[in-house]
Amino acid sequence: MKNKVLIIAEAGVNHNGSMNSAKELIDVAAQAKVDFIKFQTFKASKTVTKKATRAGYQDKNTQNKDSQYQMLKKLELSEDMHEELILYCKSKGIKFLSTGFDLDSLEFLNNLGIELFKIPSGEITNLPYLRKIASFGKPVVMSTGMANFDEVKDAFKILIDAGLKKDEISIVHCNTEYPTPMEDVNLKAMNYIGNELNVKFGYSDHTLGIEVPIAAVALGATVIEKHFTLDRNLPGPDHRASLEPSELMDMVTSIRNIELAISGSGVKEPSKSELKNKDIARKSIVASRNIGTGETFTVDNITVKRPGNGINPMLWDEVIGEIAKKNFSEDDFIEL
Repeated sequence: MKNKVLIIAEAGVNHNGSMNSAKELIDVAAQAKVDFIKFQTFKASKTVTKKATRAGYQDKNTQNKDSQYQMLKKLELSEDMHEELILYCKSKGIKFLSTGFDLDSLEFLNNLGIELFKIPSGEITNLPYLRKIASFGKPVVMSTGMANFDEVKDAFKILIDAGLKKDEISIVHCNTEYPTPMEDVNLKAMNYIGNELNVKFGYSDHTLGIEVPIAAVALGATVIEKHFTLDRNLPGPDHRASLEPSELMDMVTSIRNIELAISGSGVKEPSKSELKNKDIARKSIVASRNIGTGETFTVDNITVKRPGNGINPMLWDEVIGEIAKKNFSEDDFIEL
């Protein structure tokens, strides 16, 4: 396929700070055959103030009273852990990706040689951050949760003005509520962004289930991102809105099937696989009873039945009124 959808499995912070869990997540993503597994790279001290409160869904899903700073501090991945995870990804045949949340983390990721940068929704109004990412000259996927279109357009312009080419940018529609209510998805906004900015577009999903990202692919998404976890019942901010391993596999399989289903020419014509059924399923004009030589073909002695090897029933009006040149038994193909 020329335009394979890029599938990013978002492990995020669902490792809960455990290297073993992070590697298990890589195993799951590799088995599901996604393109990238994505983690998050940050230093809590450079990402959030110590007085910052947590989001409502973080309070609900995290079984403690930590501040946002304390919560994030426990979920940091060290530099050594990053290097170990990259090597583990290579051993499993899957690409490593991580979202950086501060300027130092972006520089660190670039030095690691990652080939794609992901801008999270919360950084779409962060001018220094956007310029920093653009300076690397690498492809970018930008999420747009919580943003209006003017903010999306402004961020896009900053990336372009800082040196990125339009074809290096993919903008993904997103809703930053975990989980996102179906009535708030507004999936057509994805197409609006793509059409208005003439840019590649996709969808980063936080709904429960897999149907919305599949629908996004059918609508033209070229990038899909989805959170996943080892177990939705684990404590932590993002587990509840994440897919479990079998669901991730189902989503990838469904997306690849949809890719095939929409990859045709768009011209209505029979496919190679169905041509063999054409004569079997279509019908021909046949005798409905015995017909003698010299009889006139009428609605009383001819009919239409399978198979379709004989005269096409679309010629019915031309056959009616003709004279039989030979004898026909019931069910014989009519010949003129």
